[in-house]
Amino acid sequence: MQGTPDREKRRSGAAHYLIADNRQAIGGDEQDVGLHDERRVRVEHEYASSRRRCHRRFGQSRMGFERIDTIEDPRVDAYRAVRDAELARTRGLFVAEGRLVVERLIADGRHTLRSVLVSDAARQGLAPALARVPDRVPIYVCRAEDLRGITGFDLHRGCLALAERPAPVPAAALVAPAKLVVALDGVGNADNVGGVFRNAAAFGVDAVLLGPTCCDPLYRKAIRTSMAATLRVPFARVDDWSAALALLRATGFAIVALTPREPSEDLAAFAERGRPERLALLIGAEGAGLTSQSEAAADYRVRIPIRPDVDSLNLAVASGIALERLARRT
Repeated sequence: MQGTPDREKRRSGAAHYLIADNRQAIGGDEQDVGLHDERRVRVEHEYASSRRRCHRRFGQSRMGFERIDTIEDPRVDAYRAVRDAELARTRGLFVAEGRLVVERLIADGRHTLRSVLVSDAARQGLAPALARVPDRVPIYVCRAEDLRGITGFDLHRGCLALAERPAPVPAAALVAPAKLVVALDGVGNADNVGGVFRNAAAFGVDAVLLGPTCCDPLYRKAIRTSMAATLRVPFARVDDWSAALALLRATGFAIVALTPREPSEDLAAFAERGRPERLALLIGAEGAGLTSQSEAAADYRVRIPIRPDVDSLNLAVASGIALERLARRT
């Protein structure tokens, strides 16, 4: 039976005074220390258990935070290189930036947190989420002005987290159960990659394949732009793009190239005929578009009609329009 808050407090206080009395009793005579060790351990264990019960009772999971009062503090050394995406990657880490992203990272639970660094304001704003962080994960709190000194740049809403990168998933394992896949060819811009993942999450894409020259979906800016969708939508990077296209074909996907170039079919007309059972949407870099290799591998070529005096659509916008139409089953 759960105790009342007052009862839990009394238990905690009693254990505290027992510890104090016990320490006072053994403090003056070293010969008596051994006689009281067993009792001290038992009482301290009771005190710790009582604290844990109080935290569970009142919906808290943490015993405290770690204060950072100087930017030279070695405990936050890992945050000094967050601008270097390659360095973070070689350490097997990724960086989550911003309150919403960090909140979703914590709530999702699929990635192992290493630590969190927040300003005082962000700590208050993220209090419910931070309460769910396991005690083994340090949460560092510092002044807002010290965040720039530690990280070297202006943070998005005063919050960062370091987490372990997941083990790579083979492309074949991702596409085997999938029905709708996005394949990115040469998309190196972090904002565009993040935007595509955000659209992929919104329209039920099962997996994203990325060519060797694409931006890392776990790059800090890509995660932030995607609103943490890169942490939820399964993806695989492939070094051999021609092999990836062959895999899609061998797995029974209809490969649809999104391109403004002729010959191509109006996207709406293609979608009205009904989506194939398994569909892979090929998207190329903004400006350059799809490579000739990707276009040659496509079963269908579709375009989004726009006014003739407009050059093109932003890649993320175009992908959202295409996925909204192709995600429908008619």
